Amino acid sequence: MAHKTLEELVKSEKAILSAADVCGVLGCDPHHIRCMAHQRPELLGFPVVIIKNRVKIPRLAFLEFMGVRV
Repeated sequence: MAHKTLEELVKSEKAILSAADVCGVLGCDPHHIRCMAHQRPELLGFPVVIIKNRVKIPRLAFLEFMGVRV
């Protein structure tokens, strides 16, 4: 699976992103994002929503965290 770039996330119309969507931009493994979201979400710097074992990331909030004006 190809990792998404920040430009691709800006152009996306998805409201919610996954850890796999943002891992390429952050330069880490999606597993690390999921683990951090479950254990220490405040350290991520962007909001996450956890539903059972799924991690959902609001796209607009993530883009703002990355310094993109939306």
